[in-house]
Amino acid sequence: MIIPVRCFTCGKVVGSSYPIYVKRVQMGEDPEKVLDELGLERYCCRRMIISHADLIGEIQLLG
Repeated sequence: MIIPVRCFTCGKVVGSSYPIYVKRVQMGEDPEKVLDELGLERYCCRRMIISHADLIGEIQLLG
């Protein structure tokens, strides 16, 4: 659905990093390096970004 604003585990703000992460990975950068540069070093925060399924486009098609 929509990327959560904060990490469920530690509470760090991760929502603003998602669009930057997606753009840079699509341009061919290494996902691990991008996450490090965005300051997402904890595995719980990385999980929030990596495991996110972007379904908002599909939901908009249904409405």
